[in-house]
Amino acid sequence: MRLRRTAPWIALLIVVAGALFVATRGDGGATTVNERVRSIASELRCVDCQSQSVATSSTASARAFRADIRRRVIAGETDGEIERAFVDRYGEFILLKPTGSGLGLIVWGLPVLVLVFGAGGLVLALRRWRREPRLTATEADEQLVADARGDG
Repeated sequence: MRLRRTAPWIALLIVVAGALFVATRGDGGATTVNERVRSIASELRCVDCQSQSVATSSTASARAFRADIRRRVIAGETDGEIERAFVDRYGEFILLKPTGSGLGLIVWGLPVLVLVFGAGGLVLALRRWRREPRLTATEADEQLVADARGDG
């Protein structure tokens, strides 16, 4: 009986963990130069339009960024080294996705904490609700309602 109640929660936990794994893993290996340039450029913010990535922007600075990224890829630098060079030059602002430290930790961690505490609060409320005895109307209660309606 206990397994029947916990099995859906275990299944939900597995689905959520799988979704988080798929969402957080990298592209797994862009192999061509163009794919790597596009992948790296999609992680960097355009300094002119700021709401777009370097990959989607058509400004002169975005074209220059893409050319610099291409030159670095051909030179054999890793994706991490290229991103670090841009962060060193422009600061953390250049990254479209916040890092997992400092302020970025708050950006990524706060929604997870709210979700965990909300789910925990919901579980506690449901358990408390289940433990409370069900209220049933007594004959006096039914008579009171009947008198109020004018039936009695």
